[in-house]
Amino acid sequence: MIPARYNATRFPGKLMKDLGGKPVILRTYQATLQTKLFHEVYIVTDSDVIYNTIIDAGGKAIISKTAHECGSDRIAEAVENIEADIVINVQGDEPFIDAVSLAKLIDVFKKDDEKEIDLASLKVQITSKEDIENPNNVKVITDVNNLAIYFSRSVIPFHRDKDVNIKYYKHKGVYAFRKQALLDFYKTPITPLEAVEKIEAIRYQEIGKKIKMVETDIEALGIDTPEDLEKAIQFLKS
Repeated sequence: MIPARYNATRFPGKLMKDLGGKPVILRTYQATLQTKLFHEVYIVTDSDVIYNTIIDAGGKAIISKTAHECGSDRIAEAVENIEADIVINVQGDEPFIDAVSLAKLIDVFKKDDEKEIDLASLKVQITSKEDIENPNNVKVITDVNNLAIYFSRSVIPFHRDKDVNIKYYKHKGVYAFRKQALLDFYKTPITPLEAVEKIEAIRYQEIGKKIKMVETDIEALGIDTPEDLEKAIQFLKS
């Protein structure tokens, strides 16, 4: 499932911007298909323009029935009546999809014989002080089994003892869900810590879901700003 909201706050209409002769969202959709990792791939959108673009290109798309604040809600509405065990959330603004990391997420569930894991998601190590302190970068800390303990826009953990080495990880908002976990999220109102941090992953934790974090060293090129779009255009040309 690729949630595709037209009016992005920082870069309105970014998913329909031209990227080498195709809209960003169409490139993302086609790149997702080309991974051959999924039985079905759908765009889930609030936009007739995006919907028609995908349908006209021979793809599959679903129009959201109601307005949604986050991608999980949009996807949950779409999959409620679709037969599926595992649902993957691919970001619509990442046309250069990281198939290797997505395969690792799927593998989490293949190995989870006891069905203890509700979600799997990605983390990438960050080292620069600027990245670590940037509130736009959601940080994640995990236990010894790589289960998420907490997500925050603040610096976590706090490095009080400088003699102790610590690694910092940024959360990448790519998820694999058990369908039931997704539906439980959808039926639960916004939780207190989610509301204050504005991080949807926290709602899953506040309702008791287990999130397995998978480390990746691949930082996919996402398109959040006009500058990012220009970088993507140059990347295609290279």
